[in-house]
Amino acid sequence: MENQIKIAIIDDHDLFREGIKLVIGQIEGFEVVFDTSNGNYFLQFLQNTCPDVVLMDIGMPIIDGVETTRKAMALRPNLNVIALTMFADMTHYTQMINAGVKGFILKKANKFELQQAINTVFEGGNYFSQEILQKMAFQSVRFPTATNQLTNREIDILNLICQGLTSHEIAEKLFISAKTVETHRSNIFLKADVHNIAGLIVWAINNNYFALE
Repeated sequence: MENQIKIAIIDDHDLFREGIKLVIGQIEGFEVVFDTSNGNYFLQFLQNTCPDVVLMDIGMPIIDGVETTRKAMALRPNLNVIALTMFADMTHYTQMINAGVKGFILKKANKFELQQAINTVFEGGNYFSQEILQKMAFQSVRFPTATNQLTNREIDILNLICQGLTSHEIAEKLFISAKTVETHRSNIFLKADVHNIAGLIVWAINNNYFALE
């Protein structure tokens, strides 16, 4: 079907990978178009085909999830990658963020959360398990403090970004133009010294600009 969300799964544990394929097969509108235990095979696949969403294991032999994601994003800059992770992967979270992932989901997540994560990322958003965000923000993952204090308007926009709103939605909510929102976004990223939404959310939590529910 043309409207299927095409998904690739990269994980070196065969039973886990097969389990995810079975779960995804039960969700209407989802289709697994590729799966492998090896990051290099996935990079070869990307030469000719680009899936809508990629579920990427972090800890893999030969080439790990960090390097695979980095190389995959070089090939396909708009690729939507969700990291499949366990808490033991904490030391790699910052590296995965910098590599360009759009979200993190725990391997113990249920079918509903997996579906939500895939849909959110496919629609252009970011998805992060609350458990992972808490651990990233308050334990191992650290980002620098702001080089310049955020303005009140930047704080308002930062909170809405962290809540998952797009620039257009923020503009409508704050009764300002989308162009103005984009200017503020650029200033926020510059002050935070981060390069993507994942890093920005963790930075905002660390610097007490945003609180998890």
